[in-house]
Amino acid sequence: MNKIWLIIKREYLTRVRNKTFILSTILLPLFFIGFIFASAYFSIKSEDKQKIAVVDENGIFKTSFQSDKVITYEFPIDINSTNFKEKGYTAFLYIPKNYESKEDSISLVSIKQLGIDAEDKVKVQLNNAIRNKAFLQNNIDKKILDSINAIDEASLYKFSPVIKQGDKTAQSNSGLSYGIGYGSGILIYITLFIYGAAVMRGVMEEKMNRIAEVIISSVKPFQLMIGKILGIAAVGITQLLIWIVLIVGLSTLFTSFISADTIHQAQAINSSVGSAGNSSAAMGFLTAKNTLLSANWALILPCFLFYFLGGYLFYASLFAAVGSVVNEDPQEAQSLMLPITMPIILSFIILTTAVGKPDAPISVWGSIIPFSSPIVMIARIPSGSVPGWQIALSMLSLIAGFLLTAMLAAKIYRTGILLYGKKVTFREIGKWLFRKS
Repeated sequence: MNKIWLIIKREYLTRVRNKTFILSTILLPLFFIGFIFASAYFSIKSEDKQKIAVVDENGIFKTSFQSDKVITYEFPIDINSTNFKEKGYTAFLYIPKNYESKEDSISLVSIKQLGIDAEDKVKVQLNNAIRNKAFLQNNIDKKILDSINAIDEASLYKFSPVIKQGDKTAQSNSGLSYGIGYGSGILIYITLFIYGAAVMRGVMEEKMNRIAEVIISSVKPFQLMIGKILGIAAVGITQLLIWIVLIVGLSTLFTSFISADTIHQAQAINSSVGSAGNSSAAMGFLTAKNTLLSANWALILPCFLFYFLGGYLFYASLFAAVGSVVNEDPQEAQSLMLPITMPIILSFIILTTAVGKPDAPISVWGSIIPFSSPIVMIARIPSGSVPGWQIALSMLSLIAGFLLTAMLAAKIYRTGILLYGKKVTFREIGKWLFRKS
Protein backbone atom coordinates (compact mmCIF):
# COMPACT_ATOMS: atom_id res chain seq x y z
CA MET A 1 0.00 0.00 0.00
CA ASN A 2 2.90 2.32 0.77
CA LYS A 3 4.24 1.81 -2.77
CA ILE A 4 0.86 2.69 -4.30
CA TRP A 5 0.77 5.84 -2.17
CA LEU A 6 4.22 6.86 -3.42
CA ILE A 7 3.09 6.43 -7.03
CA ILE A 8 -0.09 8.44 -6.34
CA LYS A 9 1.95 11.22 -4.72
CA ARG A 10 4.40 11.30 -7.62
CA GLU A 11 1.66 11.45 -10.27
CA TYR A 12 -0.27 14.11 -8.36
CA LEU A 13 2.60 16.45 -7.54
CA THR A 14 4.16 16.15 -10.98
CA ARG A 15 0.94 17.22 -12.67
CA VAL A 16 -0.36 19.93 -10.29
CA ARG A 17 3.02 21.67 -10.30
CA ASN A 18 2.96 21.81 -14.06
CA LYS A 19 2.43 25.33 -15.45
CA THR A 20 -0.05 23.97 -18.00
CA PHE A 21 -2.24 22.59 -15.20
CA ILE A 22 -2.15 25.86 -13.24
CA LEU A 23 -2.97 28.00 -16.27
CA SER A 24 -5.72 25.72 -17.58
CA THR A 25 -7.31 25.41 -14.12
CA ILE A 26 -7.50 29.16 -13.58
CA LEU A 27 -7.97 30.44 -17.12
CA LEU A 28 -10.45 27.86 -18.43
CA PRO A 29 -13.41 28.90 -16.22
CA LEU A 30 -12.59 32.57 -16.82
CA PHE A 31 -12.49 31.88 -20.55
CA PHE A 32 -15.86 30.13 -20.57
CA ILE A 33 -17.55 32.78 -18.42
CA GLY A 34 -16.05 35.52 -20.56
CA PHE A 35 -17.11 33.69 -23.71
CA ILE A 36 -20.71 33.42 -22.47
CA PHE A 37 -20.93 37.10 -21.51
CA ALA A 38 -19.16 38.21 -24.70
CA SER A 39 -21.50 36.10 -26.84
CA ALA A 40 -24.54 37.55 -25.10
CA TYR A 41 -23.17 41.11 -25.38
CA PHE A 42 -22.27 40.91 -29.04
CA SER A 43 -25.51 39.10 -29.92
CA ILE A 44 -27.43 42.04 -28.46
CA LYS A 45 -25.18 44.74 -29.91
CA SER A 46 -24.96 43.12 -33.32
CA GLU A 47 -28.71 42.65 -33.67
CA ASP A 48 -29.66 44.50 -36.83
CA LYS A 49 -32.38 47.11 -36.51
CA GLN A 50 -34.98 46.70 -39.22
CA LYS A 51 -37.09 49.45 -40.72
CA ILE A 52 -40.02 47.94 -42.61
CA ALA A 53 -42.35 49.86 -44.95
CA VAL A 54 -45.89 48.50 -44.87
CA VAL A 55 -48.50 48.89 -47.60
CA ASP A 56 -51.90 47.90 -46.25
CA GLU A 57 -54.74 47.86 -48.77
CA ASN A 58 -57.22 46.99 -46.00
CA GLY A 59 -56.40 49.87 -43.69
CA ILE A 60 -56.72 47.76 -40.55
CA PHE A 61 -53.13 46.93 -39.74
CA LYS A 62 -51.77 50.40 -39.03
CA THR A 63 -53.38 50.65 -35.60
CA SER A 64 -52.37 47.09 -34.66
CA PHE A 65 -48.69 47.01 -35.63
CA GLN A 66 -46.36 47.90 -32.76
CA SER A 67 -42.72 48.82 -33.26
CA ASP A 68 -40.02 47.65 -30.83
CA LYS A 69 -36.28 48.15 -30.34
CA VAL A 70 -35.44 45.87 -33.26
CA ILE A 71 -38.17 46.44 -35.84
CA THR A 72 -39.84 49.72 -36.75
CA TYR A 73 -43.01 49.67 -38.87
CA GLU A 74 -43.94 52.67 -41.00
CA PHE A 75 -46.83 53.21 -43.44
CA PRO A 76 -45.49 55.64 -46.06
CA ILE A 77 -47.18 56.54 -49.34
CA ASP A 78 -45.77 56.15 -52.85
CA ILE A 79 -43.62 53.18 -51.96
CA ASN A 80 -43.41 49.74 -53.55
CA SER A 81 -41.20 46.67 -53.84
CA THR A 82 -38.78 48.42 -56.20
CA ASN A 83 -38.00 51.68 -54.42
CA PHE A 84 -38.18 50.78 -50.69
CA LYS A 85 -34.38 50.51 -50.42
CA GLU A 86 -33.86 53.96 -51.95
CA LYS A 87 -36.19 55.45 -49.34
CA GLY A 88 -34.18 53.99 -46.46
CA TYR A 89 -36.13 50.81 -45.64
CA THR A 90 -34.67 47.36 -45.14
CA ALA A 91 -37.84 45.51 -46.16
CA PHE A 92 -41.23 46.02 -47.79
CA LEU A 93 -44.36 44.33 -46.41
CA TYR A 94 -47.29 44.15 -48.82
CA ILE A 95 -50.73 43.18 -47.50
CA PRO A 96 -53.25 42.75 -50.38
CA LYS A 97 -56.95 43.40 -49.97
CA ASN A 98 -57.85 39.74 -50.42
CA TYR A 99 -55.04 38.29 -48.32
CA GLU A 100 -57.36 35.50 -47.12
CA SER A 101 -57.71 34.06 -50.64
CA LYS A 102 -55.36 31.42 -52.05
CA GLU A 103 -54.50 33.59 -55.06
CA ASP A 104 -53.09 36.53 -53.11
CA SER A 105 -50.51 36.32 -50.35
CA ILE A 106 -48.88 38.67 -47.87
CA SER A 107 -45.32 39.20 -49.10
CA LEU A 108 -42.25 40.43 -47.31
CA VAL A 109 -39.63 41.73 -49.76
CA SER A 110 -36.05 42.43 -48.70
CA ILE A 111 -32.63 42.76 -50.28
CA LYS A 112 -31.12 40.20 -47.90
CA GLN A 113 -32.57 37.71 -45.45
CA LEU A 114 -33.95 39.37 -42.34
CA GLY A 115 -33.39 36.31 -40.16
CA ILE A 116 -35.71 33.89 -38.43
CA ASP A 117 -36.35 36.13 -35.40
CA ALA A 118 -37.32 39.15 -37.52
CA GLU A 119 -39.64 37.10 -39.74
CA ASP A 120 -41.28 35.53 -36.69
CA LYS A 121 -41.87 38.98 -35.20
CA VAL A 122 -43.56 40.13 -38.40
CA LYS A 123 -45.79 37.04 -38.35
CA VAL A 124 -46.75 37.73 -34.73
CA GLN A 125 -47.77 41.30 -35.65
CA LEU A 126 -49.86 40.00 -38.55
CA ASN A 127 -51.54 37.36 -36.40
CA ASN A 128 -52.40 39.89 -33.69
CA ALA A 129 -53.79 42.34 -36.26
CA ILE A 130 -55.95 39.71 -37.95
CA ARG A 131 -57.16 38.44 -34.57
CA ASN A 132 -58.05 41.98 -33.50
CA LYS A 133 -59.96 42.46 -36.76
CA ALA A 134 -62.01 39.32 -36.02
CA PHE A 135 -62.81 40.59 -32.53
CA LEU A 136 -63.93 43.97 -33.85
CA GLN A 137 -66.10 42.33 -36.49
CA ASN A 138 -67.86 40.49 -33.68
CA ASN A 139 -68.73 43.79 -31.96
CA ILE A 140 -66.07 43.69 -29.26
CA ASP A 141 -65.27 47.25 -28.20
CA LYS A 142 -61.74 48.37 -29.12
CA LYS A 143 -61.06 49.80 -25.65
CA ILE A 144 -61.95 46.47 -24.09
CA LEU A 145 -59.79 44.70 -26.65
CA ASP A 146 -56.82 46.98 -25.91
CA SER A 147 -57.23 46.45 -22.16
CA ILE A 148 -57.24 42.65 -22.67
CA ASN A 149 -54.11 42.79 -24.82
CA ALA A 150 -52.35 44.89 -22.18
CA ILE A 151 -52.89 42.29 -19.44
CA ASP A 152 -49.67 40.65 -18.29
CA GLU A 153 -49.80 36.85 -18.20
CA ALA A 154 -48.14 36.78 -14.77
CA SER A 155 -51.08 38.71 -13.30
CA LEU A 156 -53.67 36.27 -14.69
CA TYR A 157 -52.55 33.15 -12.84
CA LYS A 158 -49.73 31.53 -10.90
CA PHE A 159 -48.39 28.28 -12.32
CA SER A 160 -46.75 25.93 -9.80
CA PRO A 161 -45.76 22.44 -11.04
CA VAL A 162 -45.29 20.06 -8.12
CA ILE A 163 -43.82 16.55 -7.92
CA LYS A 164 -45.64 14.27 -5.46
CA GLN A 165 -44.09 10.98 -4.40
CA GLY A 166 -46.00 9.31 -1.58
CA ASP A 167 -46.35 11.84 1.24
CA LYS A 168 -43.52 14.02 -0.05
CA THR A 169 -44.06 16.97 -2.37
CA ALA A 170 -41.44 19.12 -4.07
CA GLN A 171 -41.48 22.05 -6.44
CA SER A 172 -40.86 21.03 -10.06
CA ASN A 173 -38.75 23.03 -12.47
CA SER A 174 -38.24 21.19 -15.75
CA GLY A 175 -35.95 23.84 -17.22
CA LEU A 176 -33.68 23.83 -14.17
CA SER A 177 -33.44 20.02 -14.00
CA TYR A 178 -32.79 19.89 -17.75
CA GLY A 179 -29.98 22.45 -17.52
CA ILE A 180 -28.30 20.89 -14.46
CA GLY A 181 -28.66 17.33 -15.81
CA TYR A 182 -27.38 18.19 -19.26
CA GLY A 183 -24.50 20.32 -17.95
CA SER A 184 -23.43 17.66 -15.42
CA GLY A 185 -23.61 14.90 -18.02
CA ILE A 186 -21.57 16.93 -20.51
CA LEU A 187 -18.94 17.70 -17.85
CA ILE A 188 -18.50 14.02 -16.97
CA TYR A 189 -18.49 13.12 -20.67
CA ILE A 190 -15.64 15.56 -21.34
CA THR A 191 -13.60 14.57 -18.27
CA LEU A 192 -13.81 10.88 -19.16
CA PHE A 193 -12.02 11.66 -22.40
CA ILE A 194 -9.59 14.21 -20.94
CA TYR A 195 -8.38 12.28 -17.89
CA GLY A 196 -8.77 8.86 -19.51
CA ALA A 197 -6.51 10.01 -22.33
CA ALA A 198 -4.12 11.47 -19.74
CA VAL A 199 -3.79 8.03 -18.13
CA MET A 200 -3.19 6.40 -21.51
CA ARG A 201 -0.58 8.98 -22.53
CA GLY A 202 1.21 8.63 -19.17
CA VAL A 203 1.42 4.85 -19.55
CA MET A 204 2.58 5.15 -23.17
CA GLU A 205 5.32 7.66 -22.27
CA GLU A 206 6.67 5.50 -19.46
CA LYS A 207 6.65 2.47 -21.74
CA MET A 208 8.34 4.23 -24.68
CA ASN A 209 11.00 5.81 -22.40
CA ARG A 210 11.61 2.47 -20.67
CA ILE A 211 10.82 4.10 -17.33
CA ALA A 212 8.21 1.40 -16.65
CA GLU A 213 10.92 -1.26 -16.66
CA VAL A 214 12.77 0.50 -13.86
CA ILE A 215 9.62 1.11 -11.79
CA ILE A 216 8.34 -2.46 -12.19
CA SER A 217 11.62 -3.72 -10.74
CA SER A 218 10.43 -2.21 -7.44
CA VAL A 219 6.61 -2.47 -7.62
CA LYS A 220 4.10 -4.84 -9.15
CA PRO A 221 2.46 -3.83 -12.46
CA PHE A 222 -0.96 -3.73 -10.78
CA GLN A 223 0.34 -1.33 -8.12
CA LEU A 224 1.83 0.91 -10.81
CA MET A 225 -1.42 0.98 -12.77
CA ILE A 226 -3.65 1.66 -9.74
CA GLY A 227 -1.27 4.32 -8.41
CA LYS A 228 -1.23 6.13 -11.74
CA ILE A 229 -5.05 5.98 -12.04
CA LEU A 230 -5.65 7.26 -8.49
CA GLY A 231 -2.99 9.96 -8.81
CA ILE A 232 -4.58 11.42 -11.93
CA ALA A 233 -8.02 11.04 -10.28
CA ALA A 234 -6.79 13.26 -7.44
CA VAL A 235 -5.62 15.81 -10.03
CA GLY A 236 -9.07 15.78 -11.64
CA ILE A 237 -10.88 16.26 -8.32
CA THR A 238 -8.52 19.09 -7.39
CA GLN A 239 -9.19 20.83 -10.68
CA LEU A 240 -12.96 20.34 -10.31
CA LEU A 241 -13.00 21.79 -6.78
CA ILE A 242 -10.97 24.80 -7.91
CA TRP A 243 -13.46 25.38 -10.74
CA ILE A 244 -16.38 25.24 -8.28
CA VAL A 245 -14.69 27.76 -5.97
CA LEU A 246 -13.96 30.08 -8.90
CA ILE A 247 -17.52 29.92 -10.21
CA VAL A 248 -19.04 30.56 -6.78
CA GLY A 249 -16.56 33.37 -6.17
CA LEU A 250 -17.28 35.03 -9.51
CA SER A 251 -21.05 34.85 -8.97
CA THR A 252 -20.59 36.38 -5.51
CA LEU A 253 -18.40 39.10 -7.02
CA PHE A 254 -21.08 39.83 -9.61
CA THR A 255 -23.68 40.14 -6.84
CA SER A 256 -21.53 42.64 -4.99
CA PHE A 257 -21.71 45.04 -7.97
CA ILE A 258 -25.49 45.30 -7.50
CA SER A 259 -26.32 47.85 -4.83
CA ALA A 260 -28.60 46.98 -1.92
CA ASP A 261 -31.13 49.63 -3.00
CA THR A 262 -31.28 48.19 -6.51
CA ILE A 263 -31.81 44.67 -5.15
CA HIS A 264 -34.57 45.93 -2.83
CA GLN A 265 -36.29 47.73 -5.70
CA ALA A 266 -35.90 44.71 -7.97
CA GLN A 267 -37.54 42.45 -5.40
CA ALA A 268 -40.43 44.89 -5.02
CA ILE A 269 -41.08 45.24 -8.76
CA ASN A 270 -43.40 42.75 -10.43
CA SER A 271 -42.25 42.25 -14.02
CA SER A 272 -43.50 45.46 -15.52
CA VAL A 273 -42.71 46.79 -18.98
CA GLY A 274 -41.73 50.18 -17.70
CA SER A 275 -39.22 49.01 -15.08
CA ALA A 276 -35.74 50.48 -15.10
CA GLY A 277 -32.95 48.71 -16.92
CA ASN A 278 -30.80 48.18 -13.81
CA SER A 279 -33.74 46.83 -11.83
CA SER A 280 -34.69 44.47 -14.65
CA ALA A 281 -31.15 43.14 -14.83
CA ALA A 282 -31.02 42.70 -11.07
CA MET A 283 -34.40 40.97 -11.06
CA GLY A 284 -33.25 38.61 -13.79
CA PHE A 285 -30.08 37.77 -11.92
CA LEU A 286 -31.89 37.28 -8.61
CA THR A 287 -34.51 35.09 -10.25
CA ALA A 288 -31.84 32.90 -11.83
CA LYS A 289 -29.94 32.69 -8.55
CA ASN A 290 -33.06 31.77 -6.55
CA THR A 291 -34.00 29.19 -9.16
CA LEU A 292 -30.58 27.54 -8.91
CA LEU A 293 -30.76 27.52 -5.11
CA SER A 294 -34.10 25.72 -5.28
CA ALA A 295 -32.43 22.60 -6.74
CA ASN A 296 -31.77 19.62 -4.47
CA TRP A 297 -28.02 20.22 -4.25
CA ALA A 298 -27.73 17.99 -1.16
CA LEU A 299 -28.42 15.04 -3.47
CA ILE A 300 -27.01 16.36 -6.76
CA LEU A 301 -23.49 17.31 -5.56
CA PRO A 302 -22.62 14.02 -3.74
CA CYS A 303 -24.00 12.02 -6.67
CA PHE A 304 -22.07 14.13 -9.15
CA LEU A 305 -18.80 13.59 -7.25
CA PHE A 306 -19.49 9.84 -7.03
CA TYR A 307 -20.25 9.43 -10.73
CA PHE A 308 -17.43 11.79 -11.69
CA LEU A 309 -14.94 9.65 -9.75
CA GLY A 310 -16.64 6.30 -10.46
CA GLY A 311 -16.89 6.93 -14.19
CA TYR A 312 -13.27 7.99 -14.33
CA LEU A 313 -12.04 4.94 -12.43
CA PHE A 314 -14.16 2.62 -14.58
CA TYR A 315 -12.79 3.92 -17.87
CA ALA A 316 -9.29 4.94 -16.70
CA SER A 317 -8.34 1.32 -16.08
CA LEU A 318 -9.36 0.51 -19.67
CA PHE A 319 -7.38 3.47 -21.02
CA ALA A 320 -4.37 2.33 -18.98
CA ALA A 321 -4.66 -1.15 -20.48
CA VAL A 322 -4.72 0.34 -23.99
CA GLY A 323 -1.71 2.53 -23.25
CA SER A 324 0.27 -0.50 -22.05
CA VAL A 325 -0.10 -2.40 -25.36
CA VAL A 326 0.44 0.53 -27.74
CA ASN A 327 3.84 1.05 -29.33
CA GLU A 328 4.90 4.13 -31.31
CA ASP A 329 2.16 3.87 -33.96
CA PRO A 330 -0.65 6.41 -33.15
CA GLN A 331 -3.09 4.62 -35.49
CA GLU A 332 -2.71 1.54 -33.33
CA ALA A 333 -3.86 3.57 -30.30
CA GLN A 334 -6.90 4.88 -32.19
CA SER A 335 -8.02 1.41 -33.25
CA LEU A 336 -7.61 0.01 -29.72
CA MET A 337 -9.45 2.99 -28.20
CA LEU A 338 -12.55 2.45 -30.35
CA PRO A 339 -14.17 -0.20 -28.07
CA ILE A 340 -13.70 2.20 -25.13
CA THR A 341 -14.89 5.41 -26.75
CA MET A 342 -18.02 3.92 -28.37
CA PRO A 343 -19.82 3.29 -25.02
CA ILE A 344 -18.97 6.85 -23.92
CA ILE A 345 -20.41 8.29 -27.14
CA LEU A 346 -23.48 6.04 -26.81
CA SER A 347 -23.93 7.34 -23.25
CA PHE A 348 -23.97 10.89 -24.57
CA ILE A 349 -26.70 9.93 -27.06
CA ILE A 350 -28.79 8.42 -24.24
CA LEU A 351 -28.11 11.59 -22.21
CA THR A 352 -30.08 13.68 -24.72
CA THR A 353 -33.12 11.46 -24.03
CA ALA A 354 -32.60 11.13 -20.27
CA VAL A 355 -32.67 14.89 -19.55
CA GLY A 356 -36.08 15.22 -21.21
CA LYS A 357 -37.53 11.79 -20.40
CA PRO A 358 -35.84 10.59 -17.19
CA ASP A 359 -38.30 7.71 -16.73
CA ALA A 360 -38.04 6.30 -20.27
CA PRO A 361 -36.85 2.66 -20.37
CA ILE A 362 -33.65 3.55 -22.23
CA SER A 363 -32.91 6.24 -19.60
CA VAL A 364 -33.48 3.83 -16.70
CA TRP A 365 -31.36 1.03 -18.12
CA GLY A 366 -28.69 3.46 -19.31
CA SER A 367 -28.40 4.82 -15.76
CA ILE A 368 -27.90 1.34 -14.25
CA ILE A 369 -25.47 -0.27 -16.71
CA PRO A 370 -21.94 0.80 -15.58
CA PHE A 371 -20.76 1.60 -19.12
CA SER A 372 -23.26 4.49 -19.35
CA SER A 373 -24.43 5.16 -15.76
CA PRO A 374 -21.88 7.93 -14.94
CA ILE A 375 -23.30 10.16 -17.68
CA VAL A 376 -26.95 9.06 -17.81
CA MET A 377 -27.77 8.79 -14.08
CA ILE A 378 -26.44 12.26 -13.25
CA ALA A 379 -28.69 13.57 -16.04
CA ARG A 380 -31.75 11.93 -14.40
CA ILE A 381 -31.13 12.84 -10.75
CA PRO A 382 -31.95 16.62 -10.99
CA SER A 383 -35.49 15.75 -12.15
CA GLY A 384 -36.29 14.42 -8.67
CA SER A 385 -38.17 11.43 -10.07
CA VAL A 386 -35.45 8.78 -9.69
CA PRO A 387 -36.32 6.15 -7.01
CA GLY A 388 -33.69 5.57 -4.35
CA TRP A 389 -33.33 1.90 -5.23
CA GLN A 390 -32.32 2.79 -8.79
CA ILE A 391 -29.60 5.15 -7.53
CA ALA A 392 -28.33 2.50 -5.09
CA LEU A 393 -28.37 -0.22 -7.78
CA SER A 394 -26.58 2.10 -10.20
CA MET A 395 -23.84 2.89 -7.67
CA LEU A 396 -23.33 -0.77 -6.75
CA SER A 397 -23.14 -1.80 -10.41
CA LEU A 398 -20.61 0.96 -11.12
CA ILE A 399 -18.42 -0.14 -8.19
CA ALA A 400 -18.65 -3.77 -9.32
CA GLY A 401 -17.91 -2.69 -12.89
CA PHE A 402 -14.80 -0.81 -11.79
CA LEU A 403 -13.50 -3.83 -9.84
CA LEU A 404 -14.09 -6.06 -12.87
CA THR A 405 -12.47 -3.70 -15.39
CA ALA A 406 -9.53 -3.07 -13.02
CA MET A 407 -8.96 -6.82 -12.72
CA LEU A 408 -9.12 -7.38 -16.48
CA ALA A 409 -7.05 -4.27 -17.25
CA ALA A 410 -4.39 -5.45 -14.78
CA LYS A 411 -3.96 -8.70 -16.73
CA ILE A 412 -3.49 -6.75 -19.96
CA TYR A 413 -1.24 -4.16 -18.31
CA ARG A 414 1.04 -6.76 -16.71
CA THR A 415 1.92 -8.28 -20.09
CA GLY A 416 1.61 -5.25 -22.37
CA ILE A 417 3.78 -2.82 -20.40
CA LEU A 418 6.90 -4.94 -21.09
CA LEU A 419 6.03 -5.84 -24.67
CA TYR A 420 7.95 -3.89 -27.33
CA GLY A 421 8.12 -3.88 -31.11
CA LYS A 422 5.06 -6.04 -31.70
CA LYS A 423 1.61 -4.97 -32.89
CA VAL A 424 -0.96 -6.45 -30.53
CA THR A 425 -4.33 -7.71 -31.84
CA PHE A 426 -7.63 -8.03 -30.00
CA ARG A 427 -7.35 -11.80 -30.28
CA GLU A 428 -4.04 -11.78 -28.47
CA ILE A 429 -5.39 -9.46 -25.78
CA GLY A 430 -8.25 -11.95 -25.29
CA LYS A 431 -5.71 -14.70 -24.59
CA TRP A 432 -4.04 -12.54 -21.93
CA LEU A 433 -7.39 -12.06 -20.18
CA PHE A 434 -7.97 -15.78 -19.75
CA ARG A 435 -4.38 -16.66 -18.93
CA LYS A 436 -3.95 -17.95 -15.40
CA SER A 437 -1.72 -15.88 -13.11
